[in-house]
Amino acid sequence: MKFALLTCASAALLLSGCADRSKVKPPLAAKAYGTQIVEQSGGKQTTSVGAKLSDPVVVQVNGSDGNAVVGARVTFRGDGVAFTPAQVLTDDSGQASTIAQLGTIPGGYTIVAETPKSGGGSSSVSVRETALGYQEKVGKQVSDKYCIMCHDPESTTERVSNFDNLAPPQPHLFSDGSVLNSISDADLTRIIADGGTALGKSPQTPAYRGTLTPAEIKAVVAYIRAIADPPFQHP
Repeated sequence: MKFALLTCASAALLLSGCADRSKVKPPLAAKAYGTQIVEQSGGKQTTSVGAKLSDPVVVQVNGSDGNAVVGARVTFRGDGVAFTPAQVLTDDSGQASTIAQLGTIPGGYTIVAETPKSGGGSSSVSVRETALGYQEKVGKQVSDKYCIMCHDPESTTERVSNFDNLAPPQPHLFSDGSVLNSISDADLTRIIADGGTALGKSPQTPAYRGTLTPAEIKAVVAYIRAIADPPFQHP
């Protein structure tokens, strides 16, 4: 009886292994080859952990003459990222796109798009995306309500940007890591709570101590750190 059970279990494992191998798709056959792959759109997006990005990641394959290549194979990969599809041939405009779903751990994710070259080797391009955890999502919600009209130059149907009407005339984007990464968490917290004058910054930066809770202010700082470009390195 034990031998029969072991035999059945072994058969089940073998069948399972076969089934798993059958799900692995072979590489698409490239119809053409390029020499360069570049990002067209879809980089630097944010979404919730475990969620799909709102916009597709789009890349383009070009030849040595700089013209788009039709039928080149593009493979998308990234640790903790799921793709639909993971490989595709470039269309009539030389472009390939995918929908990416980020992992369940908050933080930055790197997506690599790669295309083979005719003489061997490959060309690749990397884009960075960000998955927001609960605290960062709260920070984004607070930013969208109180901060974005002065720290984002884009006007939308939902809001009108005040970006160009302030002194200094162009406030730093919250993603401007080249400036904000050098400011400590404590100083960012103080600016948000007590206004720009607390650290000798613009007096047009209002104080939110009476509007936001300490947890909400901390969440805004976490959001700024999450979307920093270049990425913020925690001490």
